[in-house]
Amino acid sequence: MTDLLAVFRSRAQAADCNSRLRMNGVPSNLINTPKEANIGCGLSVKIPQNMAARAKALVLGGRYSAFYGFYTVKTVYGKTFFGRE
Repeated sequence: MTDLLAVFRSRAQAADCNSRLRMNGVPSNLINTPKEANIGCGLSVKIPQNMAARAKALVLGGRYSAFYGFYTVKTVYGKTFFGRE
């Protein structure tokens, strides 16, 4: 299973982005940012891969100053792979 993460440096902006995505029909969840992102503690918005294009447009359209970038999280046989999109 592959998901998209929108990583933020601000917890408030991550929560706002999550609300924005949900209001526009994109299923999303707030999660703790994985340590592999190397940005300290923060929140990320987890988005299903099949909604990635729509979610990217909404996130970028929000012009969030604390937005760090998009990452992919892939789980294969219980092992998690994390990488910059």
